Amino acid sequence: MNNLNELQPHAPTEAVKFRYDGNGTKARIGLIFIASSIVMESEMWAMAAEGVATHTARIKLPKVTVQGIEEMMNAPELEQACRHIASAPVDIICFGGTSASFLHGTAYDKALIKKLEGWAPGKKVTTASTATLAALKTVNAGPVALATPYVDEIHQRAIHFLESNGHPVVASDNLRIDSDLALAEVPLQKVYDLVCSVDRPEATAIFISCTNFWSVGAIEALEQKLGKPVISAIQASFWHCLELLDVDGAKPGYGSLFNHRLAT
Repeated sequence: MNNLNELQPHAPTEAVKFRYDGNGTKARIGLIFIASSIVMESEMWAMAAEGVATHTARIKLPKVTVQGIEEMMNAPELEQACRHIASAPVDIICFGGTSASFLHGTAYDKALIKKLEGWAPGKKVTTASTATLAALKTVNAGPVALATPYVDEIHQRAIHFLESNGHPVVASDNLRIDSDLALAEVPLQKVYDLVCSVDRPEATAIFISCTNFWSVGAIEALEQKLGKPVISAIQASFWHCLELLDVDGAKPGYGSLFNHRLAT
């Protein structure tokens, strides 16, 4: 039997057409995500054009409550996950936890980015909350409506985060779910109905929070019905990663946000 190293390369006799294999030749996004969550990865792959890939490291979330989130953020797993994903040839790292990054306000979110940058030298870093603010600024949003699946305490923290960053919340509603697995079981039709229920004429945009909450498949239909930008945490995170990398890498049909370049 021939040794593989002894095989001589040969020129093909005809051009060979290969199928797309998921290789991130345009951009590789490193995602730090919740161990029990499934939605953000799925939606990022759904939105991704050929050449954009997402690779994930995971951290455990005991429960979708303030205490559960704080336990997750203080655990050594966060540093381990960041260092692990940074060891892969990714171009940017996104912390895929919306409530975990907005829970203690803007200063905490910015400090989280600095911490992750320290664990991932040379990598660009963003968070779901930072991406959300960038997206709202880019679509010139002022007052917003808010739809979340959170328990009341986390929902109120979301309102505070938005309002402290110049986006008064004119209407909101939440599903009061404290199980991460249950978040991903909410049907897209229910998400659509929830978003429609919080819309108000004075809302310049609508924000859908949570990265384990299906949403991007409904954004185009929602914008057509409501006539205003609809921003989800997952959509904003994916868009922000592409913008920070200066890559055009989204499929059409996932919201007007992708028609905009990052506002500076």
